Amino acid sequence: IHETGHTGLQRERDMRKIISIFAAASVAAIAVAAPALAADKGYVGIAMPTKGLDRWNKDGASMVEQFEAAGYKTDLQYAENEIPQQLSQIENMITKGVTVLVVAAIDGGSLTGPLANAGAAGIPVIAYDRLILNTPDVDYYATFDNYKVGVLQGNSLVEGLKERFPDVKPWNVELFGGSPDDNNAYFFYNGAMSVLQPLIDSGDIVIPSGQMGMDKIGTLNWSNAAAQARMDNLLSAYYTDKPLHGVYASNDDLAMGSISSLKGIGYGSGDMKMPIITGQDSNLPNVKAIIDGDQYSSIFKDTRKLAGVTVGMVEAIGEGKEPEVNDTSTYNNGEKDVPSYLLEPVIVTQDNWKQILVDDSGYYTMQQIEN
Repeated sequence: IHETGHTGLQRERDMRKIISIFAAASVAAIAVAAPALAADKGYVGIAMPTKGLDRWNKDGASMVEQFEAAGYKTDLQYAENEIPQQLSQIENMITKGVTVLVVAAIDGGSLTGPLANAGAAGIPVIAYDRLILNTPDVDYYATFDNYKVGVLQGNSLVEGLKERFPDVKPWNVELFGGSPDDNNAYFFYNGAMSVLQPLIDSGDIVIPSGQMGMDKIGTLNWSNAAAQARMDNLLSAYYTDKPLHGVYASNDDLAMGSISSLKGIGYGSGDMKMPIITGQDSNLPNVKAIIDGDQYSSIFKDTRKLAGVTVGMVEAIGEGKEPEVNDTSTYNNGEKDVPSYLLEPVIVTQDNWKQILVDDSGYYTMQQIEN
């Protein structure tokens, strides 16, 4: 009896130990699994146009950081302005099983096929910064108020002309538009021309080259080198006997190309005043050019905020809610009015760059600007 009782007690102890081990293992498994589940809310495919423009590097990095902090897996791809490459990247993302696509298109009208496949697979698509055209398979659009960007640029150009050339009329101005395959370039140009056209009509501004309209002033891929080459040609053809007073440059790369050309023939030295040159994106070299007086202004678009809006849209979609939008009529892509969230652009000049870019936003540090 004693032996039997001892054996029974031992078995009971062994069973308790086994149960304890399993319980501990279960708790450990839950502890390990919980973070993994929290970090797997979805799989976001992010298709960016190119690493060749600094702003897209910032956009991509901001989105990866914010999506992953919110618990999403990401797949960030750059297509180096090659349309077939972007098409292939998006198809591969669909094949790999992304749950949502965020696309900054190289050519807004080239994505119909891949996005039809995304739509068939039930994958929501968010157009990022650039509107995707001619497809019903785009659900939302996150961007800045692109028409207002152009208005700010036009106003800045006129203010600069009055400030730097107060006793000159008419002002000689040339126009440098963005890439014709980027839908935003037309909004920028139209916004700027809403300010400039009345002054052209009144004779206060002249365009000596006569080159106006996106078909004549568009710059493929927003190319710095193409802008510099075009400015070289304009200066030699139209400005051998008169000065250039202003340049509408739709972004900072076009501005920098223009600056290189102008400085190459002596503008900014002696009695050859630098023209008033606009820009967009507040790239670091351009901020330094603004401080030095070579560029008059840029537009600050805080890509961290745009990434945040995009993450918020994806979160809402994942929760079965309607994402927040503030515009439902401006952006028709040829198939539908795409619900949009428009962020406010901010003008940056020599007077306010430190306040806007360093003190208020922390977008740059003084060390970055001074180095």
